[in-house]
Amino acid sequence: MDWETLAKELATPTDSKIVLLVIDGLGGLPRNGKTELETAQTTNLDRLALRGCCGVTDPVFMGITPGSGPAHLGLFGYDPVKYQLGRGILEALGSDVEVRQGDLVARGNFATLRDGLIVDRRAGRIPTSECERLVGLLNKALAGRPGAEVTLFAGKEHRFVARFRTEGLGDCLTDADPQKDHKPRVPAKAEAPGSEKAAGIINAFLDDVVAILKDEPTANAALLRGFSLQPSIPQMPELCSLKPAAIANYPMYKGLAKLIGMATYKVGAETKDLFDTLEAHWAEHDFFYVHFKKTDAAGEDGNFEAKVKAIEEIDSFVPRIEALKPDVLVVTADHSTPALMHGHSFHPNPFLLVAETALPDNTGVFTERECVQGSLGRFRSIFAMPLMLGHAGKLKKFGA
Repeated sequence: MDWETLAKELATPTDSKIVLLVIDGLGGLPRNGKTELETAQTTNLDRLALRGCCGVTDPVFMGITPGSGPAHLGLFGYDPVKYQLGRGILEALGSDVEVRQGDLVARGNFATLRDGLIVDRRAGRIPTSECERLVGLLNKALAGRPGAEVTLFAGKEHRFVARFRTEGLGDCLTDADPQKDHKPRVPAKAEAPGSEKAAGIINAFLDDVVAILKDEPTANAALLRGFSLQPSIPQMPELCSLKPAAIANYPMYKGLAKLIGMATYKVGAETKDLFDTLEAHWAEHDFFYVHFKKTDAAGEDGNFEAKVKAIEEIDSFVPRIEALKPDVLVVTADHSTPALMHGHSFHPNPFLLVAETALPDNTGVFTERECVQGSLGRFRSIFAMPLMLGHAGKLKKFGA
């Protein structure tokens, strides 16, 4: 019997409230002996650590580096090995893109191509306004061409969503993304019968982008990954007897939340907007997923100091959650993004749970090395959801 089966049997609605604060990419590696989290001044998180119980989580299995989609699925109680979602559908739904049955969607990056190499996969993180201009230019140039209907939708900074609409598209495709800078462009390839047509359409599109944007100084190519058709997945409200809401301002995370049945809200770009939205909708839900992105972005940029600053920023907002008096408060990450590695890593995530029903383990401070000594030990992220529900009194007794 797996957790999904148990959840359907044991989950029961109550008035208790849960807040899951996900500090994206929180875990790090030492520079001069200290990680980003150990370097940051985190007065509020350290105080919570003394009140709660701690551990560390592995999103998939030890040693496996997860993408953001599977890492979040694990936290929400879904086996990320069982439910393998393309990043494209998450980004599309989070951007309010209409996705019909049979549509193929992908997450896109504008990139810098120079002398046959992708020298910057994020095109210098161009402003969102520049992304919108480029998307408009490409949509105009591609409109009315024979074959598949291709439409782009601008996201934040260098990101966009690409939608391919025609009959007979499959989504068993490799990413059209070298994954690292200073590598040549790579084509999408079909990994199973039925996706060859899609691969041909995608690669022709990517060549068209290079031709259309050849005079652009920075964003003169595109990369695509996470190809996906519309998937089927159990809904959190029915699975866990919850009224869940996502408080996030990046499309991918809102898209994942929508896919599993969470309510989503329009949230401004500033950190305070997350907490304004949380407070505004506090009476309407009993489970709140709050997502903070800046830590992950700084880690991917290899900017140790910016990640420290981002950690300190989110720490300063913790009292606003406490003031709402949730019955269970969990602070953790979806995955680690050490600045030392410039990307996601396989390192476990610090995990903190505070509730009146939790036995404090007197963890001194909220850091990676302290959390690994906590009473919760090291566990797979999929167990975070039963821990939250159990401490909130939302699980019935199992068996006689």
